[in-house]
Amino acid sequence: MGKTILVGIGVIVALIGVIMVFDARTLTKKWFSFGDQNEASAGMKIIGFILGIIGTLLIYFNI
Repeated sequence: MGKTILVGIGVIVALIGVIMVFDARTLTKKWFSFGDQNEASAGMKIIGFILGIIGTLLIYFNI
């Protein structure tokens, strides 16, 4: 039961990371002014990449 929950959490974290990487530009257009979009987009892509790796590692070590 515990492994199933951790795998589910890993899938959700990896999914959020992938969404942040691929939709970073559209998300920053909604949340930030024009001058901050480039820095925020790069930051969101980096954070999304890290979240994707963390989620994948959660899945890998619990299967």
